[in-house]
Amino acid sequence: MLAPGAGKLFPSHMQKFDKLTAVAAPLEMINVDTDMIIPKQFLKTIARSGLGKNLFDEMRYLPDGSENPDFVLNKAAWRKAGILVTGANFGCGSSREHAPWALLDFGIRCVIAPSFADIFYNNCFKNGILPIILPQEDVDRLMDDARRGANAVVSIDLAAQEIRGPDGGMIRFEIDPFRKQCLLNGWDDIGLTLRNEKDITSFEEKRRLAQPWL
Repeated sequence: MLAPGAGKLFPSHMQKFDKLTAVAAPLEMINVDTDMIIPKQFLKTIARSGLGKNLFDEMRYLPDGSENPDFVLNKAAWRKAGILVTGANFGCGSSREHAPWALLDFGIRCVIAPSFADIFYNNCFKNGILPIILPQEDVDRLMDDARRGANAVVSIDLAAQEIRGPDGGMIRFEIDPFRKQCLLNGWDDIGLTLRNEKDITSFEEKRRLAQPWL
């Protein structure tokens, strides 16, 4: 039951996605599963914040807890990357929503790949991350751009469905219109429900008067 004023008590937590200009990091791997993105020992929390430090934990850190200097996100050029360019079937494995939470908490707002696992792909949209599917040749072009390090600044315009590389080259991408509108407006599942708050409140009031014993 949604009580009057619930929109104020339980607002949508999802950040809008319109345009993004950020450094792109190249993660040149295929079949990156959700356990690689956020290992199972970090799934005890239900908080969406704080998981960024454990993103790609087993690849980012050595057994003694120190940083792995060879991992891309530990290198100075990509420490503050906001875009991840990666290989096919990203996000496969178990259906943990902590995976997009960890990416978002680190600062990744967009992942570009030739393909994604379905559940991970859907979870990205529910958490304010834009997953972009492109043909392999376009991913390869962006991967080349991302290898430039701090000069690998890529701009993404969701409304126009365009990606512009550091040299100004443009790549168009496709996206489901409904999911696009949800990202542009910052609508997660709660936000979508609260669009009908007046109707829900009216229904609850009528039911309370007609069935006060409930």
